[in-house]
Amino acid sequence: MKKFNIKKGDTVYVNAGNDKGKTGKVLEVLRDKDRVIVEGVNMVSKHTKPNPKNPQGGIVKQEAGIHISNVNLVDNAGKPTKVAHKEIDGKKVRIAKTTGEEIK
Repeated sequence: MKKFNIKKGDTVYVNAGNDKGKTGKVLEVLRDKDRVIVEGVNMVSKHTKPNPKNPQGGIVKQEAGIHISNVNLVDNAGKPTKVAHKEIDGKKVRIAKTTGEEIK
């Protein structure tokens, strides 16, 4: 299984594509496709048939996946950063390369 430095719930910065410069929270990580779904980024229009949840049907705006190489993790200071790993008290933690602090 592939391992990524980005997890569900992290805040990320988009560094490439139409949404370059935006930040958002990761809603889902799609490991098999190397993609992440970020809140408010890469919005697409999806045509839906009427169903119990949406009896009217129609066009729904929703987030689509963005390649994981096009996002950077945001550190506690709010700046995009690369990630290092360090073992502290027997636990492997993520460290921001810009500040050297642990990423929560």
